[in-house]
Amino acid sequence: MGPYCLVVLIPAVSSVLLIHFVSSQHLHTWAFLTQMGWQTSWHLLLQYREYQLQEGDPRLLAAVSSLMLLTQRVTSLSLDIQEGKLKTGDTRTGNYISFSSLLPYLSYLLYFPALLGGPLCSFRTFTSCVKLCNVTPPPNPQWTVSRKCVLVLGLEGVKTLLTICINSHTEDPMQSRDLKGVLLIWSVSLLYKMTYYSYWVLSELLNNAAGFGFGGYDSKGFPIWNALSDADIWTLETTHKISQFARTWNKTTADWLRRLVFEKCKAYPLLATFAFSAWWHGLHPGQVFGFLCWAATVEADYRVHYYLRPYVGSGVTRLLYKSLTWVQTQLVIACCIMTVELRSLSSVRMICQSYISLFPLLYCLVLVFVHRKHQ
Repeated sequence: MGPYCLVVLIPAVSSVLLIHFVSSQHLHTWAFLTQMGWQTSWHLLLQYREYQLQEGDPRLLAAVSSLMLLTQRVTSLSLDIQEGKLKTGDTRTGNYISFSSLLPYLSYLLYFPALLGGPLCSFRTFTSCVKLCNVTPPPNPQWTVSRKCVLVLGLEGVKTLLTICINSHTEDPMQSRDLKGVLLIWSVSLLYKMTYYSYWVLSELLNNAAGFGFGGYDSKGFPIWNALSDADIWTLETTHKISQFARTWNKTTADWLRRLVFEKCKAYPLLATFAFSAWWHGLHPGQVFGFLCWAATVEADYRVHYYLRPYVGSGVTRLLYKSLTWVQTQLVIACCIMTVELRSLSSVRMICQSYISLFPLLYCLVLVFVHRKHQ
């Protein structure tokens, strides 16, 4: 990151000082506002450099990406302290600063593999893993690391095949105005998803190699190394519910958003959660549109499945129901992912002019004509 490492180091040290000086009742408010303010300022700088100056710096992008993951850990830690999950005595050292007492928090915030790509774990989980390694070390993770390396290679192979297939079409998927364009856009969104899956599995195996993520033994005595995981690829690619996709996509981040926003917000918690996610991701026009569209389709998805469930029996009817809702889920998610990833306002316009925009629009109409009555 070069000099941009200060983008991460400054808020990390500042957060540790807040833990020492601010009372537990007000810690989360201070930590949240300072961290999100710092992160938003860098996101706005990135937008200025991208849209106005037409330039980018990979080191700054890497630093801001790590800053976003740091925000998760800072707010998770501050919530633990405010909610009493960490005792006040564990976070304060009297009227003076004791470096030894603050070092565990700094270590947690700057834990290297997590700053590369997650997944998020609580401070208590982090410290228990570190202490466990000194008392009863987990089994050698060589097998699970090797297996996940093979999975990463397989995902990269799928990405290569998708890239070849997409490049074999001379027309731009974003410019296509027919059903073939819908398939091309879905293929590009699948390529984005495979990139995320590969990234998450790579981050997971890096944590496993460092000794984190051990979840005990199964009934046959084999070690379980999935205690820290963001990528449930099977569920994400087979679910026929947009709501389940939203809960499973980037699992630890979804859990963090639920705890930070959804459970705290009394009015329109679903909308507030996705709006905050757009803020956390950087507030690009495509991100704002994509996350708000995602929120609307999740709400519509609840209503659709609530009203269709009594009419779904077994056999052919159930298979048809799951098949159609799976296709709908895939195309709605494809539309949301494309707008979020392409980010610009011009990309949003092109997506809206494509046939694929009809699928989220169909669900948005459900919000108008179907009353909200789901559990």
